[in-house]
Amino acid sequence: MKATVIGSALPNLPWQSRPANCHDVIWRYAANPIITRDAIPNSNSIFNSAAVPFHGKFAGVFRSDDRSRRMLIHAGFSDDGIHWRLDPEPFRLTGAPEEITPFVYGYDPRVCEIDGEYIVSWCNNYAGYPTIGLARTTDFKTFHQLENAFLPFNRNGVLFPRRINGKYMMLSRPSDNGHTPFGDIFLSQSPDLTYWGEHRLVMKTTEGWQATKIGAGPVPIETSEGWLLFYHGVLTSCNGFVYSFGAALLDLEQPWKVIARSRNYLMAPRELYECVGDVPNVTFPCAALCDAPTGRIALYYGCADTVTGLAFGYVDEIIDDLRR
Repeated sequence: MKATVIGSALPNLPWQSRPANCHDVIWRYAANPIITRDAIPNSNSIFNSAAVPFHGKFAGVFRSDDRSRRMLIHAGFSDDGIHWRLDPEPFRLTGAPEEITPFVYGYDPRVCEIDGEYIVSWCNNYAGYPTIGLARTTDFKTFHQLENAFLPFNRNGVLFPRRINGKYMMLSRPSDNGHTPFGDIFLSQSPDLTYWGEHRLVMKTTEGWQATKIGAGPVPIETSEGWLLFYHGVLTSCNGFVYSFGAALLDLEQPWKVIARSRNYLMAPRELYECVGDVPNVTFPCAALCDAPTGRIALYYGCADTVTGLAFGYVDEIIDDLRR
């Protein structure tokens, strides 16, 4: 049976058809990168970033390391999901509890619409340690900061786009304070986005392209077959880390249960802009837009920790590939 998406129509989804000579399940936008490293004044790089539909157009949050190499997050807007206008000033947080201010650094954001508001998650600094920050916004101009979700050390906080059995759910990867040489995906649950518990292991590393560590990517997509999750995997090569990405299918009601999972990667560093940059050999997905009636997906991914790329695919083809 063909998998279908449970969601809304997005007729203005950014899209480019599969090239005639391409047999891949995921294919790249021919004009990549869509955001260059200097799209913001004083930016060194703009990469692991996230986008959502917003008032008939698109909005998002973008990681930018500036030329002093501070890790910052900027909001942005787009009419077509391809050409972006980025705020030259970092995003503005309000309402943060005194104990978790001031903002020191933030990176690798995701954004999720839940119950009519947008929740941003990112790797936040707390007392010098990385943990998962959360903030609410309705306009992508003002962001109301919530309590940090978890204790240090943690990264790759990714929310599900609706409550499941009445609870918010978030994927994350417990880590360390450096360039973590390990990492598995866990799930945590909350009644209110403040108190988190009922932690469950979702997936561990395996072999090959996902042997060193794995981490959740974009917000999961709800389908008739389960939650479609894109995730990155890391191989330790003789020349350092190599970041590729694949997908998994999770149970709709108990999303810590894995139905199917990529054996082969869906995308790995291949193009020059993915292989050459501040951190070579990185393809790192952070957002997925989906048009439910057609099952088309547009994936935003970071390239070599330097620029932002766009890729495309179909939900049913991806799920078929997982099941094979």
